Amino acid sequence: MTDNNNILQKLDGLEARYEEVSTLITDPSVIADQKRYVKLTKEYKDLGDIMDARRRYVNCLTTIKEAKDIIANESDAEMKEMAREELSENEGLQPKIEEEIKLLLVPKDPEDGKNVQMEIRGGAGGDEAALFAGDLFNMYKRYCDKKGWKLSVTSVSEGAVGGFKEIDFAVEGENVYGTLKYESGVHRVQRVPATETQGRMHTSAATVAVLPEADKFEVNINEGDIKWDTFRSSGAGGQNVNKVESGVRLRYPWKNPNTGEVEEILIECTETRDQPKNKERALSRLYTYIYDHEHQKYIDDIASRRKTLVSTGDRSAKIRTYNFPQGRVTDHRIGFTTHDLQGFMNGDIQEMIDALTVAENAEKLKETEL
Repeated sequence: MTDNNNILQKLDGLEARYEEVSTLITDPSVIADQKRYVKLTKEYKDLGDIMDARRRYVNCLTTIKEAKDIIANESDAEMKEMAREELSENEGLQPKIEEEIKLLLVPKDPEDGKNVQMEIRGGAGGDEAALFAGDLFNMYKRYCDKKGWKLSVTSVSEGAVGGFKEIDFAVEGENVYGTLKYESGVHRVQRVPATETQGRMHTSAATVAVLPEADKFEVNINEGDIKWDTFRSSGAGGQNVNKVESGVRLRYPWKNPNTGEVEEILIECTETRDQPKNKERALSRLYTYIYDHEHQKYIDDIASRRKTLVSTGDRSAKIRTYNFPQGRVTDHRIGFTTHDLQGFMNGDIQEMIDALTVAENAEKLKETEL
């Protein structure tokens, strides 16, 4: 087990910084410097999470010590039995809090705090792949609901019998990219499709891409070069044709840094019946698109490190398999399996994400020397 004193010593040093930052963010001169203030408030939040874990860790160690003292010195059998229960509970809790503290101390990727643009595409498997893409979207939607994150669909192409050929959506919240980045890759499903009349099991696939949302200051766009069009958009299922031109379409000439050629980017947004909101979201997607391409080397490096590059949807290039007959989900990158497939599809994916986070940060965790 980890040396308790080593952990507490490191946390005590951070406690002094936490108190310093808590004073700084109330200083009028700091508040006036918005860039510094935002940076310090982010640090204050991160340190606050560590201090909360420290408090729980100290309470856990104290309870363990007191329980051991009671077991060793108390003559009352009932008191000793209660102490044994508390000892067992907190000895099980201790390594979990230590693991949490280690992860909190790992230096964060500057991208992790960003919102994301996600894309799900039905891959190999035809109609069943589209149905599975729909299942994956619902899974992420439920997970986002549990996290209190905001999910907004930006573009959708429905499958012939349900689900989606492709669906793009944005997710806003706290540490969204740092949490969902591990979902990029090919997701494979093994099950008897609803469209199968012979009862045969099929193997299909869908791809998931998770991209950090761009901030305006990171991408140089001359908004005067954007050409805007508006058009009437239809409601759900093609019904209730809008009587106003709420749909927006933008065209933007962009010099591709990889080819040096000027390309026209075309983006449409019909998400809401409010034209200004659609315009705002289309512009956001333009920034994200350019950010993605102009920072492709960075993204490729990250994707290579995680080995979760999204392929064309080939079933053999899988990162995860959803096996319905056996009720299990396996992530092939780390060999992690959960047998609660139903819960997983209902958005209970945090345990899987935590395991992926620990696996990726294994080397960084060693550097914390805890």
